[in-house]
This record gives sequence, C-alpha cells and structure tokens, in this order.
Amino acid sequence: MERIGFIGLGKMGLPMATGLVKEGYSVTGYDINEKATLTFKERGGGIATSIHQVLAACDIILTSLPSVKAAEEVFLGERGLVEQGDSSKILVDTSTVSPELNQMLDKSCTEKGIPFLAAPVSGGVIGAEQQTLTVMVGGKRAVYERVLPIFEVIGGNIFHVNEQIDSGTTVKLINNLLIGFYTAGVSEALHIANKKNIDLNDLYSMLSVSYGQSRIYERNYQTFIANNDYEPGFSLKLLRKDLEFAMQVAEENQLDLPISKTLLSLYQQVEKEGYGDQDMAVLYQRVLEQSNKREAAK
Repeated sequence: MERIGFIGLGKMGLPMATGLVKEGYSVTGYDINEKATLTFKERGGGIATSIHQVLAACDIILTSLPSVKAAEEVFLGERGLVEQGDSSKILVDTSTVSPELNQMLDKSCTEKGIPFLAAPVSGGVIGAEQQTLTVMVGGKRAVYERVLPIFEVIGGNIFHVNEQIDSGTTVKLINNLLIGFYTAGVSEALHIANKKNIDLNDLYSMLSVSYGQSRIYERNYQTFIANNDYEPGFSLKLLRKDLEFAMQVAEENQLDLPISKTLLSLYQQVEKEGYGDQDMAVLYQRVLEQSNKREAAK
C-alpha cells in the first residue's frame, strides 16, 4: 500500500487525510499550524516537522493549501517539494489555484522528472468529512491511474478531465462561477419572499420540488440562513478568489462575460465591506442589511 504524505491540514486537508487513515493508509501529515498537526496525530496520523520529512517518508504527497502564495511556497520555495523531490515521488495538488500556477508547477515538476497532478475538489468541508468529494483531475493518465485508489477514498465522484494539467482546475472554476450565481440568486430571491410575508421554510419546501431547487439553495438555506449562523464552510473571500481566477481564464481566451464581471464586482465589494471571512451564504444577510439602510434613509 502506498505511503501517503499530506501537506495542509486545514478545513479540507484534515478530514481528507483523516479519511485515508481510516482506510488503513499510512499517512504523514504536515502543517505550519502546530495545533492542526497535533489534531491529526490524535486521529491516528503520523506527523512531520518539515517538507523534507514528508518526502522521505512517503511515495505520494497530496497538498491542500489556502492560497496561490502558499502553493508556490510549498512547491517552488527553497526546500520545497520540487527542489527536494525526485521521480520516485508523485505530487498531487488538491488546492484551487489559478490555471497559470498549475502550468508553472507542472513545468517545474517535469524538468525534475516528478509526476504531478492538479486535482481540485468540490463538496466543501462536509464532503471532505463524509468522503464524498468530487475530484476533478488534470494530468497524465498513467499517473492518474496510480493515484486513483487514493482519490476513491477521499471522494465519491472522480473524474480525469484530460491530460492538460489545468483541465480539472478549469472545471472547478466553472463550478464555482455557477456557485457564485446561485448564491447571489438565492440571497435576492429570499428577500422578495421576506417583503411579501412568505415564510422562508415554506418557500424552501415548495421550491425544493420545483425547478428553482438547487444544491446551493439547499446548502445555503438549511445550514446557514435558516440558523442565522455564517461560520464559514466556504468563505466569501475564497469564492471571490475563485471568481477572479475564472475571469482571468475568460480574459486570456478573449471571452466577453458581462454578467460574470458584474457578479465578481459584487463579491469584491461585499468583501470590502467586511463580510469576507464569513460563509458565502452571508450574502443574504448583506442584502437584508442594505435594504434596511435604504428603508431607514427614506
């Protein structure tokens, strides 16, 4: 059985790594957050104090990192995965980064003879905990086949998009662009119901059996809006980041997406107003607050 390394034990990485431990894999985890590392140890994982230790102990190293900057540092930094790695290791990035960074990492890995896959995931923290994530993989088919048993542990829906390294990321960005639309639509649609004195629970029951139903409506309403609790599962600032990546792809391919541009501007503005660290469903709360301000100004 492959020895697995997991770098990045945050909201997504920790449950993914834990799932692999539960399935009997030897998993060595590393995170700059000592508390996260200790939590993983309590769940049965091995721990490392450096990237070098992860590489020395493992055959396949997965990463789940919060930003482009973090990914660049872990892969390309001094004493990073590429500098210290070799052709005996497989590197798999499950983070959502830009297609441009996917290409940069693939180029650096190829120069060192290191097999690399870009495999972003969708399904949120709940999907990671329940091992039902959708995994969208770009990269060499032969490398994908080697890693497939691991993907099948962390996810319930595994797709090899094609051998273009950024293909999985492109699909993920399309997915998150739609999430941005759905989240905005739910926020404004529910506000209409408020103004017309329609009970939101009743509305949810009716729309759940109508064409207005969506998984984002279900997620945002049941988990966050109905409970008036916006502790982040997927923060608004992370969604904004992914929308910016999607628009970069559109611009690079000379696509005119005016509605998407407006949507991105909305999320950028809402983040500036201080909502960025809360779950994306907080957009509903922002709609209410903006409406109340307008009413008070009349």
